[in-house]
Amino acid sequence: MRAFVAIFPPPKVRKETLASARRLPPDDRVRWTKPENVHLTLKFLGDVREENLDDLRATLGEVCAGHAPFDVALAGLGAFPSTRRAKVLWAGVGAGSGRLRSLAADIDAALTPLSFEREKRLYAPHLTLGRVRGRPVSLDLPSGAGDIGFRVRQVELMESTLNPEGAIYETLGVFDLEREAGGVYLNGDQGADVHQDEE
Repeated sequence: MRAFVAIFPPPKVRKETLASARRLPPDDRVRWTKPENVHLTLKFLGDVREENLDDLRATLGEVCAGHAPFDVALAGLGAFPSTRRAKVLWAGVGAGSGRLRSLAADIDAALTPLSFEREKRLYAPHLTLGRVRGRPVSLDLPSGAGDIGFRVRQVELMESTLNPEGAIYETLGVFDLEREAGGVYLNGDQGADVHQDEE
């Protein structure tokens, strides 16, 4: 299964952030992320064997238990690779970005003994809001998202299943920050949480 580790903002934050980006002139080449699937990726894991899930969950629980909850503030809109050749639209992170980098780095280091590759690129926290179909486009991005923030309390382990309509996300584990036992809820303990996205 394809898997990744992520933070999902509260529903209101996801909707407000998408709304700030959708003030762009209408363009049917932009495929917007569904609000329920907007997230901050901490680490993409690639293919994960089911027999390795218990070790993965235990490790993530230990890492997250060592981090206290913290606040994040979004810091405007941008595009990869640039606004003049946009393929991916995103909202950046201002306040709290250092805490996110620390959490991502600790997860990255802790998963190395489980045979996951270390990240080679500098971690740049962002929320993917949309993707451009076909050729890149030039965008005059509106200001926005800078006054939107939320408190990070949990990290999620997600499965991503690809299909023609877009990827389906399913929660495999939820890990509380600074909880005595790591605060892991396995899929089924609180009911399956299914997400669908275009990624």
